[in-house]
Amino acid sequence: MRTLYPSIIPYREHTLAVDALHTLHVEECGTPTGIPVVFLHGGPGAGISPTHHRFFDPTRYRIVLIDQRGSGRSTPFGELRDNTTAHLVADIETVRTELGIDRWLVFGGSWGSTLALAYAQAHPDRATGLIVRGVYLGRADENRWFAEADGGARWIFPERWARYAAYLPADEHGEMIEAYWKRLDSDDQATRIAAAQAWLGWEDFAATLVHDVDAVSDADPLDTLAKARIEAHYFRHNAFLEHGQLLRDIDRIRHLPGVIVQGRYDIICPPRSAWDLSQAWPEARLEMVLSGHGATEPATVDALVRATDAFADQAAA
Repeated sequence: MRTLYPSIIPYREHTLAVDALHTLHVEECGTPTGIPVVFLHGGPGAGISPTHHRFFDPTRYRIVLIDQRGSGRSTPFGELRDNTTAHLVADIETVRTELGIDRWLVFGGSWGSTLALAYAQAHPDRATGLIVRGVYLGRADENRWFAEADGGARWIFPERWARYAAYLPADEHGEMIEAYWKRLDSDDQATRIAAAQAWLGWEDFAATLVHDVDAVSDADPLDTLAKARIEAHYFRHNAFLEHGQLLRDIDRIRHLPGVIVQGRYDIICPPRSAWDLSQAWPEARLEMVLSGHGATEPATVDALVRATDAFADQAAA
């Protein structure tokens, strides 16, 4: 089993204004002359972490990590204005141009897989390949599966679901994303934070194959609020994508090498989405692994590190 590469510190950090409102935080790790790769984090709204560069050999890769709009160290923190998939795709291209990179490998997990596909389809001449994990295609059915009372995820983690559902009155269980959004967008700060903690109490602890059903997050309440608001903002708009867009436009990237890594027991982004992607894109290699949604579960790490190493080997050949 492959494991994560050692932790390193960025060799360069950037503060990049992409419009009059938003400024991005960007980090570069690894080798300045290495194979360029862009890491697209999940959430949306989760931001980058020190673990994210560790899927890549730092002696062979120039690793670019971007805090997306409203996320991490980008400003304004938690901002929803001018924050859509199209804006994020444009930001990725702005970062590429600003860093003087001609083409790069595109790597993303969970929401990052959505963004990776959307970016590569918009700019296929700028991608050298894709590695995606925990596939989410931005479809209404995927949102309902995980966050609505008629979805399937509630049958898998009933203890967690009970707490998620109990936060809302029973007469609002027909459209739970919208009911949560009303509270996340409340004028009352305490209401917003309580809704965010209930929202992420369901999601964050459903991410791993093995977990404590009673664990409680110790995350900063304002960080929790920002992430929950950005997620709900995207979910209620079906990721600002047309229905079936990422599968419809797969021909734009069919020529690129692709690897799809999917946890067989991923409850947040269930395997059907990765399967649908692989059927539309048979040239890509689908690897189902014995894990849940979390990127750092052993089988997922093994598959992802093997994929990045193989890409580096091919680039050097």
